[in-house]
Amino acid sequence: MIQQDFGSIAKDIVDTNMYMVLGTVDASGNPWVSPVYYASAEYIEFYWVSSPEAKHSHNIARHPQTSIVIFNSQARIGTAQAIYMSALATQLSGADLERGIDIYSRTSLGHGAPEWKQEDVQPPALYRLYQATVSEHWVLDPAGHPDHRIPVNVSGNH
Repeated sequence: MIQQDFGSIAKDIVDTNMYMVLGTVDASGNPWVSPVYYASAEYIEFYWVSSPEAKHSHNIARHPQTSIVIFNSQARIGTAQAIYMSALATQLSGADLERGIDIYSRTSLGHGAPEWKQEDVQPPALYRLYQATVSEHWVLDPAGHPDHRIPVNVSGNH
């Protein structure tokens, strides 16, 4: 397979799934993973809604470096592919919140769920909007090289 094929695989995984697993660490360095429904912009920005009281939200407030994996959990054994990402995450506010809630709401509506508005993710509402900005993307090398990771380029149109 050529490098571009891996980028297409990565984009397809993002486009055909609705949940990502978000990896965070607490103040003591203990890992925590959380599945969250997501919206993506250009395969670089990932948005989700969570309670600011959730463990992963507390972890992000203390340590914004996160890891993300997206995969089809229904794939037949031995056929699954995944995209792995390193990112910085933050709770959104101001103009970033306006842009982010528009992206998140359009994705939600596209999946048959309700529209989201800014007031749904600001006090006194129970939820906040978060964004992870990805710095690196990988897929696993099907040839089984020792590191198993192949960096992928997801820029450009899919």
